[in-house]
Amino acid sequence: MSRIGKLPVHIPAGVTVTVDGNVVTVKGPKGTLSQEIVDRKISIKVDGNVIHVECADQTDKETNSKYGLYRQLINNMVNGVVTPFTKTLVVNGVGWKVAMNGSKLTMSLGLSHPVEMTAPQGITVTCPDANTIVVTGIDKALVGQFAATVKSKRPVEPYHAYGIRYSDEVVILKEGKKGK
Repeated sequence: MSRIGKLPVHIPAGVTVTVDGNVVTVKGPKGTLSQEIVDRKISIKVDGNVIHVECADQTDKETNSKYGLYRQLINNMVNGVVTPFTKTLVVNGVGWKVAMNGSKLTMSLGLSHPVEMTAPQGITVTCPDANTIVVTGIDKALVGQFAATVKSKRPVEPYHAYGIRYSDEVVILKEGKKGK
């Protein structure tokens, strides 16, 4: 049995959760999210201001592994419609900078051309200064995926720490070649 799956999800004030068949919809002050429960052996019950995820067959290894996953996805939806998720990226490099041009994120990353990216719907991208990117949204998976896509344009290299990294990421620098 999943230790995460058996924990209840508490619904804060101002959030409504509806279960229609195998689709869970969460509405809150910041927006609406929905998640389809693909596994038929997992059921969702809403009791007042608490959501319980129940697993019909606890001996099935595949269903048991999805049990905790769906509970956490629902918990992320409930938290996201109240307080949006944020990822902060830091750009480190000589002459490297980022800026917002309308709805496009334009990055000068030491390449022969600027790299432009458009944020998907539901994601807000801001650049408080020339070396910082802040990705915000109510869908945790979408925020993390877009931040990872931005980071993949120029990953951090371990010798000089040039590249795009998360603000809380620790880069371990390697030692260069030693002369004789």
